[in-house]
Amino acid sequence: MKRFLLILFLTGITLSGIAQKKAVPAAVKRPLSHTVYDSWKEIPFRTLTPDGNFAAATINPQDGDGKLLFYNLTSGVKDSVSRAESVSITYDSRYAVFRIKAPQKLVKDLRRQKKKKEDMPKDTMGIYAFGTRSMEKIPEVKSFRIAEKSGGWLAYQKEPAKEEKGKTDPASKNGKTTKAKKYSEDNGFSLVLRNLNNKKETYFDFVKDYQFAKFGQGMLFVTTGNDSTMKAGVYWYDLKSEKQQALYLGRSKYKFRGLSIHEDGSQAAFLVDADTTKALIRHYQLYHWKAGDAGATFLDVEKSMGIPQNWILNENSTPVFSKNGARLFFGSSPVPVVQDTTLLTEEIVSVEVWGGDDDYIYPQQNKQLETERKRSYLAAIDVANKQVMQLGDREVPNVEIGAEGNAPLVLGESDIPYRKMTTWDQSAFSDFYLYDLDKKQRVTVAKKVKGNARLSPQARFVYWFSSPDTTWYSYSSTTGNTSKLSGVKYADELNDEPDYPGPYGVAGWTKDDQQFIVYDRYDLWALDPDGKKAPINLTKTGRRDKMVFRYMKLDVEERFIDPARDLILSAFNEETKASGYFKLSLRDGKLTQLLMDNFRFGGLIKAKFSDRLMFTRESFREFPDAWVADINFGGLKRITNANPQMKNYTWGTVELVKWTSLDNIPLTGMLFKPEGFDPKKKYPMIVNFYERESDNLHAHVPPNPHRSTINRTTYVSDGYLVFIPDIVYKIGFPGESAHNCIMPGVTALIAKGFVDEKNIGIQGHSWGGYQISYLVTRTNMFKAAEAGAVVTNMISAYGGIRWGTGISRMFQYEHAQSRIGGTLWEKPMHFIENSPIFFVDKIQTPILLLHNDGDDAVPWYQGIEMYMALRRLNKPVWMLNYNGEPHWPVKRENRMDFQIRMKQFFDFYLKGAPQPDWMKEGIPAVEKGITKGY
Repeated sequence: MKRFLLILFLTGITLSGIAQKKAVPAAVKRPLSHTVYDSWKEIPFRTLTPDGNFAAATINPQDGDGKLLFYNLTSGVKDSVSRAESVSITYDSRYAVFRIKAPQKLVKDLRRQKKKKEDMPKDTMGIYAFGTRSMEKIPEVKSFRIAEKSGGWLAYQKEPAKEEKGKTDPASKNGKTTKAKKYSEDNGFSLVLRNLNNKKETYFDFVKDYQFAKFGQGMLFVTTGNDSTMKAGVYWYDLKSEKQQALYLGRSKYKFRGLSIHEDGSQAAFLVDADTTKALIRHYQLYHWKAGDAGATFLDVEKSMGIPQNWILNENSTPVFSKNGARLFFGSSPVPVVQDTTLLTEEIVSVEVWGGDDDYIYPQQNKQLETERKRSYLAAIDVANKQVMQLGDREVPNVEIGAEGNAPLVLGESDIPYRKMTTWDQSAFSDFYLYDLDKKQRVTVAKKVKGNARLSPQARFVYWFSSPDTTWYSYSSTTGNTSKLSGVKYADELNDEPDYPGPYGVAGWTKDDQQFIVYDRYDLWALDPDGKKAPINLTKTGRRDKMVFRYMKLDVEERFIDPARDLILSAFNEETKASGYFKLSLRDGKLTQLLMDNFRFGGLIKAKFSDRLMFTRESFREFPDAWVADINFGGLKRITNANPQMKNYTWGTVELVKWTSLDNIPLTGMLFKPEGFDPKKKYPMIVNFYERESDNLHAHVPPNPHRSTINRTTYVSDGYLVFIPDIVYKIGFPGESAHNCIMPGVTALIAKGFVDEKNIGIQGHSWGGYQISYLVTRTNMFKAAEAGAVVTNMISAYGGIRWGTGISRMFQYEHAQSRIGGTLWEKPMHFIENSPIFFVDKIQTPILLLHNDGDDAVPWYQGIEMYMALRRLNKPVWMLNYNGEPHWPVKRENRMDFQIRMKQFFDFYLKGAPQPDWMKEGIPAVEKGITKGY
């Protein structure tokens, strides 16, 4: 026996040795290409159960069917569900409820067969039990909801089943066949209420809307009735007693909106339109119910004198209870102007009257038309005495309630007097007002402030940042005093636009509005809102160490910062670009490093009832998978591996590079190098930029068909260097600033010996596209250029419209990104000198333009001007126009097409690849959509 074991032992050694000698070499990595994009995975959703014992995440390919994964964080056991999305986790951490979509291929095949909507596959609802790892599927579910803060309850609506032809209504009389009531959007659908713990189900017919109380006390729903056991109306179903109560009974044609339940389940409110005519002006009525009442009570707000004369209840505003339930807030609005329906189409005059003193220019009015038609103005009613008070109006349209409605104070803000100036200055001004609901009076807090105001959590203070003097202010609602909370630099120190710098932001308020915590460039500062005490630097070392600290709000319901607990802060080192997390104690000021590394960390979330954390970690070479840890970032563990195929492809590396601009400004940029980089070789290089991007050193760039820029990962994998320089601007000289920052960066890299100086390309979109169109009028260094959505003529662009919002483009040149810093009449030569169109004759670089005819940001005639000028001068130029697409291609097929053509363009000029047919011969209009010419 011993001899036999010895033989086995010796044999094992021999076989092991043989295996090592004949080991299969590692698979040869291959470059990334456009063909890999569809299968590359993303993680659009991830969460922890409230108890922190389980995690859930969806992992989806860019195009195709994905899956939902469940992780037991104690045992490591994983389960998955194909094609799942829209995930909800119950408050008791016992169940996950989600949709399961039909297979994408099946849906596409049926669409190709021109199947009708009713014949297409419907969604399935999945219910996964974390404890037993079991799953139940319920087919053809239209919608579902769970109680926000109560486990065990689920409500869902079923899709209507196909009805049999010639079906007789069971309720028909005299044996005559009558038309049965059908489930539909007008009539409602079947609603099922399920107790998840015992699977007991209760059914309700023809339900149009339904809502759970926040803590699961009951369910409010609207039904058009089933003509037998249930009449049309609004009902309350008590989940504890399992009893149903009618709050309002009406007719099936009545309209109900704005279902609202106080969080303790003791009150409800809703809107009713009992007018069954086709009147164009709808008079909705507000109803209120209190537990113990036989039904809902009508609150006649229109005749209360509390709202202005000829105003009505606004149907587009859902009533909201104050936290303590003492007040009900709702929306009102003036009686709308409606069209005379007796007029024929040819009798209607359709004309736009553009007035010089209009608040907003007409294109902006058109874009805001639907919003304005639905606009409501906040009003409040005292639940006890039924007194109504109008809070917002046409002069002060924006209102914020105080202390979740508990405080008798609301903040009003108005930019009405200054709206005309938003045509050329988007920030404009605002006036602030404080309403006292008890005293029924309004006081002015501040006038003509360049900034926006908010209320502190307990409404003791109004606070705002004033841009002109870069200072925080507070107004005491108790004393009426205004305090200037100066001390340090609270505004953007790197601002290089011709406008006042904005603030770094707010961390929050401490309990009882004692301290106001704000940021400077690096640190957290505690300010005394009364302005009596000096600011306190809470983090102390941020500016010294060039470390940017920011507070992580891990409880979405947190209303104030508790000074008795430790704060989790994100940290970012401006010089090394490393990031991580620190812990700050407000009790003793101790700042403790928890995690710091050369990665980008983000998406930090915390389990509701435990100290388990979930976050992402990424770098250029590492996909942002989901990680978990304890509250001190101990026990780090990666729980997803979305893209294991990355190991099969060449990827590359990234590093920081530094140089000095022609204006003697120290600059930083990113240089991406191919895998296996050899400094003795020469590589083609593409320069890509926008403004400042080097803080993204550790950002992961997955292979995908980007809508507007090169996919740097794909290009680097295919042997290109990619250089992304930071740019600092001098007001009035945006084009020259770009030139003075970019060019010395490029030449500094050329001097290192590994850049093929004869094969350098340049690419950018929008603001980046503008800078490229300027650069190629100043230098012939670049062998090829792609510029998307370019502004080539600042004079014509200045007077244009951003059609996506309807706003004037003037503000961009006077105060924002285009950085001229004045009007066309004040600085005409600046507009000319920064406009490439006037110097197109100097261009020798072949250019590929992208400008879509549906561009809603940069008018596409800007691209046409550039194309026509280059064509007229017989310069090599191509322009891509994806019909109907906006500022960039949105449709995936178009984004893929753009990436293929751009890569072929650069490969031809920078790598000597064959010229594609679309460049050589073009694609005539008769072949558009048919021939690709790749």
